[in-house]
Amino acid sequence: MLGVTSLRQITLVPDSAMVMAAPTWAAYQHLLLDLGEHRPSRIAYAGGELEVRMPGVLHELLSRVLAAIVATLADELGLEFNDFGSVRLEHPTSQSAVEPDGCFYLQNAQQGQGFAVDISAIAPDLVIEVDIASRSQRRLPIYAALGVPEIWLYRQERLEILRRVGEGYEPQGNSVAFPGVSARQLNQWLGLRQTGTDLTVIRAVRQFCHEVGD
Repeated sequence: MLGVTSLRQITLVPDSAMVMAAPTWAAYQHLLLDLGEHRPSRIAYAGGELEVRMPGVLHELLSRVLAAIVATLADELGLEFNDFGSVRLEHPTSQSAVEPDGCFYLQNAQQGQGFAVDISAIAPDLVIEVDIASRSQRRLPIYAALGVPEIWLYRQERLEILRRVGEGYEPQGNSVAFPGVSARQLNQWLGLRQTGTDLTVIRAVRQFCHEVGD
């Protein structure tokens, strides 16, 4: 674990992560100032530790494809949505914070409307997590404390749908935000990206929605 004094001397390579001590909420905020807001890295803070991870090409590709799937599903199914990307989500009561790979307001889209939004008022309905640079287990308790009901988690070359149950998450066969969409279907769409483009995936999602609606 790294001390706060070494932060400025560290350069992360893509798909890597580091953890440093930040025993208090004030120390965490100090480290954030040191890191700055204009950076490619993403953070997670809990239990007196700050994790900084640097996304790589595969990480970003998967994040963007999954975000495109969410937006296409919402559009085709006539659901309002707001995409907040990797905005930092903080929970001062539990002294935890996280920057997801993607987060969406769907059922609570109206809460995320406008450009002066208090995102601390209500948690996103859906979060995307791509587990390549570091293990997601550090971040799941943070999402639970925030009250995020659903996570699409990509790890070990598979995507899982996790639903919040009590103080943790359990795998589910189908999405809560999009009840007709299964984890199996999501993995099939991701598989299309192996030999096609983002548009290949989007067209498949649209076709699925049209077939379900017929």
